[in-house]
Amino acid sequence: MDLPRLGLGTMGIDDPAAIEMAIQLGYRHLDTAQIYDNEVVVGEGIERAAIDREELTVATKVWVDQLGADTVYESVEASLERLGLERVDLLYVHRPRGDYDPDGTLPTLAAAREDGLVGGVAVSNFEVDQLERFRDVMGRPPAANQVEYHPLFQPEDRLAHAREHGYPLVAYSPLSGGRVGDVAEVVTVAEKHGVSPAQASLAWLLAKGIYPIPKASSRDHLEANRAALDLELDEADVVRIDGVDREDELYPE
Repeated sequence: MDLPRLGLGTMGIDDPAAIEMAIQLGYRHLDTAQIYDNEVVVGEGIERAAIDREELTVATKVWVDQLGADTVYESVEASLERLGLERVDLLYVHRPRGDYDPDGTLPTLAAAREDGLVGGVAVSNFEVDQLERFRDVMGRPPAANQVEYHPLFQPEDRLAHAREHGYPLVAYSPLSGGRVGDVAEVVTVAEKHGVSPAQASLAWLLAKGIYPIPKASSRDHLEANRAALDLELDEADVVRIDGVDREDELYPE
């Protein structure tokens, strides 16, 4: 899937004006979820921005209690109604647990795709064996896999799988929950380039071909995150942050 390189994570955003402002500043990938309880907010922000729908990639995620074969299609329709959209470009299985059953859930999501409600069926928080099961059932890799990925948590097996099979790896919590400023390797790279640790972290992910979706709602943070698109790290910078030996997973299964 041809995703914009940097997106907007919307967990915790409850004001449509923040979504509208992000779009006006150039964000074209918006990521929400049923469990965030803000699909209406994201939809209102899109409507206020009055942008050509085809310019946006809008993603949402089906929560674990709606993944049953007999409920997931209706759940997708409910998300679309809240968003005020006829389709979402990416529809994620939020986590492979709860009512998730690959033999029932995935074919129903494929039907939603065939019916035009969904552009691509994606997954979130999937391990490699679960990704392989997805391929077995669907006959193709997911449209994307969204995982926690930042300097303090680097699931390299998921990145390798995405690269091998040619789909995007989307990184949530790319700023380590605000902890990147305490990571010496990130600070060193940031100081070298005269940028913030947050920008260095985002640029590191971008250099690795990962698609970060940092959450931001203020103009300053939205603009600062976008500025990371213009920051080019060299191989030594990337290797330095790759080598962080601390591990702090924010959202363990």
